[in-house]
Amino acid sequence: MSALLKFINFSTLHTWSPHLLLSNGLTYKDKYRIVFFKEFTEKANIEKINIQDNEKYKILGVRSYGKGVYLNREVLGSSLKMKKYQKGKKNHLYWCKVDTKNGAFGIIPESLEDGIGSSNMTFAKLDTSKIYPPYLELFFKSKKFNQYMDSLVVGTTNRKYIKFNDLLNDVKIPLPSLAKQKEIVDAYQSKIALAEKQEQEAKEKEKEIEAYLYRELGIEILSNASEKLFNFANFKNIGRWDTLFLLDENKIKSNYELIPISKITNTFLKDLNNHTLRIDTKKYPNDTFRYIGMEHMEKESGKLLKLEEVKGIDIKSQTIKLPKGFFLYGKLRPYLNKYYFNELGYDNIIVSSEFFVFSVQNIDEEYFRYVLASSFIQFQIENHMKGARMPRISEGTFKNLKIPLPDIKLQVKIANYISNLKAEIKELKKQAKENKTLALQEFEKEIFNEA
Repeated sequence: MSALLKFINFSTLHTWSPHLLLSNGLTYKDKYRIVFFKEFTEKANIEKINIQDNEKYKILGVRSYGKGVYLNREVLGSSLKMKKYQKGKKNHLYWCKVDTKNGAFGIIPESLEDGIGSSNMTFAKLDTSKIYPPYLELFFKSKKFNQYMDSLVVGTTNRKYIKFNDLLNDVKIPLPSLAKQKEIVDAYQSKIALAEKQEQEAKEKEKEIEAYLYRELGIEILSNASEKLFNFANFKNIGRWDTLFLLDENKIKSNYELIPISKITNTFLKDLNNHTLRIDTKKYPNDTFRYIGMEHMEKESGKLLKLEEVKGIDIKSQTIKLPKGFFLYGKLRPYLNKYYFNELGYDNIIVSSEFFVFSVQNIDEEYFRYVLASSFIQFQIENHMKGARMPRISEGTFKNLKIPLPDIKLQVKIANYISNLKAEIKELKKQAKENKTLALQEFEKEIFNEA
């Protein structure tokens, strides 16, 4: 049980605010001197500028969780309602004085020192002979420190802030020597650099997937194919008569036969017994379903982000069953390339009607998945979307998308090679994430006492 009375040493009393006096403080290791912000921070002498209508201005913003100062936008003065702004300088501490939470502090870098902020923004001068700016920025990346800072903010739910004098007089941090501060920052940045290298390696391997697929299948996209006076189409391969499809067919080449998806489709919006997959969940109001909407699929990766449990009565839109072993592909905004192969054993998965649901035959499923994910498919889709605000492709368009069909042995070889690359990419991303987490954990271990 917490004490009914809390005693404050008068010599350390800097404010009469009960909110601040009763807030939970941080405990730092005693290996470094603990100082208030006022030891290395003071009010900045800010240049005020009058906005000119015909001049361009860089408006500065600041991101939460220590992500720092950024260029919010660059605009003509005529578009700004306020006509007097503040001009920032390199190494100024910068934050919004009417809405400060979740580590929304940043330090202005040299590249943005000619940027400006409105009267809602606060600039503070840092004494760089005492504080190394990147060292201070690490505190705003720390969830532990931000939770402490958020306990000090005042104001309504939508407008929480910390007063300038409260920051200076009530917030403490450890302040080792400049050399030690730089050593701490270097250790952090070393881990971050390693994580960024791993992320770059993952990106290169992702590019290799596409290059390998094109190389193995001899895929070519001929940008000048439409310049020919005549394009001939084989009658037996025509699934549609519109000219865009016929022209696209002549723009794509492969070492292997190009067939429409309809040729390897087993069932489309029907189960293996030829029963419809469409379902009216309102007829089963108390049944629990596992629902996949467009928002639950990660674009371009084939990754399911969430499988949401909902009651039939709560689903307002049309839905489709997704059996195990079936594919789905997003017909809404198809440029997002949202696809998925269901390997889950649940029998109550339903999906938004904005997906096509189908099964395939006479093709390796892994191979088909990787072809479906490729730019080769996106190239064919881009001219066939309908609708300006919410573009879609039709069932006919989807079924007529062409894919290369080599023999099954090569399909399996390609699928295995890409699967191995995917596994390497997943591991690199995992290591990068771990190194970013470890970088911050090691900083916090150096600074804070364990709870």
